[in-house]
Amino acid sequence: MSSSSNKTKQSPSFLTFAAVNNSQLKVLGIITARGGSKGVPRKNIKLLAGKPLLYYTAIPALNAKSLSKVCLSTDDAEIAEVGKSLGVDVPFLRPAALAEDATPTLPVLQHALNFYKEQGEVFDAICLLQPTNPLRQTHVIDACVNKLFEQDLDSVVTTLKVPYEYNPHWVFFEQDNGELKLSTGGTEPITRRQALPAAYHREGSVYVTKANVILEQNSLYGKRVGGYLLELPCPINIDTMDDWAVAEKYFEENKVNG
Repeated sequence: MSSSSNKTKQSPSFLTFAAVNNSQLKVLGIITARGGSKGVPRKNIKLLAGKPLLYYTAIPALNAKSLSKVCLSTDDAEIAEVGKSLGVDVPFLRPAALAEDATPTLPVLQHALNFYKEQGEVFDAICLLQPTNPLRQTHVIDACVNKLFEQDLDSVVTTLKVPYEYNPHWVFFEQDNGELKLSTGGTEPITRRQALPAAYHREGSVYVTKANVILEQNSLYGKRVGGYLLELPCPINIDTMDDWAVAEKYFEENKVNG
């Protein structure tokens, strides 16, 4: 196993934390970055605008006042070394069984929480940060954590508005018999665009969840989910080489260099 002497940051200082609970609330930032990415080989350490993709997640996380510690969960020694060089905690190499193509995110988060628990360090919540979203900003991380505790939610996720033409009240599923059924379960679609209720979808750059929901309810979301709406000119989620090309073009045109 690899280890890192990354210094744990001081407890959050913003007002809402103190107002919600007099005791110190600890949030663990978890960056997930396995070595076996298929769509973009070695993408987590592939250079984007001169820096490894991991950089664009590590730095906003380390700058977030709401995160007590930021750790990297990876199965790959090279990615671990890059993580250490960026200043994140790398206290273990993730077991191979938790780094397969079909491995869900939840057991990866449970593994990290349980590792720290065995070391005597317990967290109130986790903040999942995936390197595939390189435009994440520090203030968004802090705002999501803030909302989780301020509204006593089980989880908070970043969201984007669903374009009206894809609103659930206008979306159909095809049945086995070839008939179409509204995704809402209704019998008639709403006819006027102006009458459509706002709909949102996961954006993917920040997930904040209370630790007991992860460990005891075996859920990334829980029952009470809040959203933090983003307005991005060019949402980027890198899973394929086409996505990588979009990211490169955006970074070049907007002079993004970290």
